[in-house]
Amino acid sequence: MQRSILKPHASLFAGILRMSDPLATVVVGVGGYVAYLRSLALPEHYWLFLIVGALSVAALFPLFRLYEPQRGISIVVELRQLTLAWALLTGITGGALFATKSGDAFSRVWVAIWLSGGFAATVVLRFSIRGLLRMLRRRGHNLRHVALIGAGTLGERIMRRLDEANWTGYRVLKLYDDDPRKAGLLVAGRPVLGSPDALVRDADRAGVDQVWIALPLRAERRIRELLSELRKSSFEIRFVPDIYSFHLLNHSVTEIAGLPVVSLTETPMSGPNRIAKAIEDWMLTALILVPALPLMGLIAIGVRLTSPGPILYRQDRVTWNGAHFTMFKFRTMPVDTEANSGPVWSRPGDRRATPLGAFLRRFSLDELPQLFNVLRGEMSLVGPRPERPEFVDQFRRKIPGYMQKHLVKAGITGWAQIHDLRGDSDLVKRVEYDLFYVENWSVWFDLRILALTALHVCRSEHAH
Repeated sequence: MQRSILKPHASLFAGILRMSDPLATVVVGVGGYVAYLRSLALPEHYWLFLIVGALSVAALFPLFRLYEPQRGISIVVELRQLTLAWALLTGITGGALFATKSGDAFSRVWVAIWLSGGFAATVVLRFSIRGLLRMLRRRGHNLRHVALIGAGTLGERIMRRLDEANWTGYRVLKLYDDDPRKAGLLVAGRPVLGSPDALVRDADRAGVDQVWIALPLRAERRIRELLSELRKSSFEIRFVPDIYSFHLLNHSVTEIAGLPVVSLTETPMSGPNRIAKAIEDWMLTALILVPALPLMGLIAIGVRLTSPGPILYRQDRVTWNGAHFTMFKFRTMPVDTEANSGPVWSRPGDRRATPLGAFLRRFSLDELPQLFNVLRGEMSLVGPRPERPEFVDQFRRKIPGYMQKHLVKAGITGWAQIHDLRGDSDLVKRVEYDLFYVENWSVWFDLRILALTALHVCRSEHAH
């Protein structure tokens, strides 16, 4: 049986990677200087820049968990963390050059080459490492052999998931269960070898690296017994909690004051993700406002000339963590439209809108002032659409998980909106799409939604 050839040298391997990233940035900087400035002799201040940059990489990357074991973690997750680390480094670099008034001492093109080339080099480095590890695992090297205790629904789920994700290098070698009726049965292609007591007795000859316990939460007493016995061996022991029957949203396992805590529901907007989201909103909003301001000026004039009253309509809405804020829109209805009726859910072809207002709502142009809500930090460009408090109070009692969409900031556009779930559409389905966005958020997901928004607004049947 092939054993792991890297496990005994894991610390050395991690140390090499920690040195390779800073070194790659120095190599890129020197190569960029030679290629662009046509000289092999870097000035002293360029060398100082590269040394400080390499030290910054060495200090920042661990904060984004880039040197923790990546076995079982998707390359997409690692690339996202790497992108956030370089985005922060770019901001720090620009801020430092501005604060020290030393920007003129460096070629801007060279700095751009260093940042983009350094990012590319660290990406290539990680792709190369993952490619090498996958090749080794296909040949039977660098595997983790697992003994799984629990042949129930959870155990079967684990085995099928690991079989599908064979790039992780985890192989379930042996399967045990306390139920004598399952002995000899095949579960996900593995025979049940009987009681886990046999694993405890034959620990030295088991030929496995790790023991995974996949018993239901109600079996707490049995789990404690197994842990007590297994600790007498040299196995790595992992417990896979049976939490899949719960509704999970960005679940994770953390440690608080030394206590292991399983988060069943949490916001994706924490730590580096929150920084990345803020940078995304500020940068893209600034770019959008350049062409949008003249159009907003024309719309403001049109609203003023076609209907008496204020140009902007201010309305109380609910956003992140249930906080209230004043949302801006171009006014599309006559003043005091809801004076007698109270809050009314808008519907397609709403006759309360003015002719210009109906046009603005059809193409969502009335939402443009919300760009200023984004700049004020009250909204995001992308996120679940905010509702009025009166409707939130209704929906939170009727729709399971409705309030979970407030784990992120409300947005001008969102995953539900580009699927035509706007205005008078299926609210339950809209919430499902909002929660999918919360669970799967990334900068790339936001950019995809923004790219699709214009197309879907033009052909939407439920614009409001």
